[in-house]
Amino acid sequence: MDSDQITDEHGPSSAPRNNGTGPEDGTDDGTGEGPSPDHRVPEDVDDATVEAVGRVTEALETTERARGHLYSFHQLTGTADLQLGEAVEQLRAAGHTELADEISRTLVGRNVIPGHWTFQIMEAYDDTYWSVFRDLERTARDLTGGRRHLYEAGMKEDRRSPGEPGHAATL
Repeated sequence: MDSDQITDEHGPSSAPRNNGTGPEDGTDDGTGEGPSPDHRVPEDVDDATVEAVGRVTEALETTERARGHLYSFHQLTGTADLQLGEAVEQLRAAGHTELADEISRTLVGRNVIPGHWTFQIMEAYDDTYWSVFRDLERTARDLTGGRRHLYEAGMKEDRRSPGEPGHAATL
């Protein structure tokens, strides 16, 4: 990362080593500011490892977003089923019992995929994919002393304007 660049949502970036050892690494602006100890790269960890572990974490973050969409799917589908049940009752009350019966029998409470309601999809996703992904991301972070977001912490040091309002390294 000193000389290699990767592309992220901000475009090509060259994050500094953020171990807080001096101005040559982009972390000391003369005020003693720099990343917190939890966001400094351990001395025995190379830039390639920081970048690789960062990519594993980035992939997990994408999976977290996908999981959120699945939960939205789950809740929206459940809400639609309840709304459809109410519509069936309104059709029945309006005298359209044949259509109400057909919708109720065919669609209300129907599996969204064979043998599964959405909660079962969520449980399977959580148990067989998401939880495994989270465990392996934690294992990958063991390579960086368990520290999180080291690549991003380096980007912050590289991109912030020390001494300017809203640009402090830490609280």
